[in-house]
Amino acid sequence: MRHRNTNKSQHSPKPMKGRSVEVKDEFDLNKAMRKLKKKVEESKVLEEVRKRQHYEKPSAQRKRAAASAKARYRKELEKQSTIQKKY
Repeated sequence: MRHRNTNKSQHSPKPMKGRSVEVKDEFDLNKAMRKLKKKVEESKVLEEVRKRQHYEKPSAQRKRAAASAKARYRKELEKQSTIQKKY
């Protein structure tokens, strides 16, 4: 026969970890959802999840990183050239 652990029901629930938003009124639910979406977007959690959904080989990671570096460099050059053209 198993003995029940009666102490479990006496413990208060643990506070939630991670992204959370406190809802004060039931009418503030839409506002709370917008705040939560903003927090999740700022923390880039979903971006990390999407990135980890499929394995990416190290060579593909390097290739993607190099391509984004080239794009940033081209964008910076374009920005500098448009500034010079205005004057």
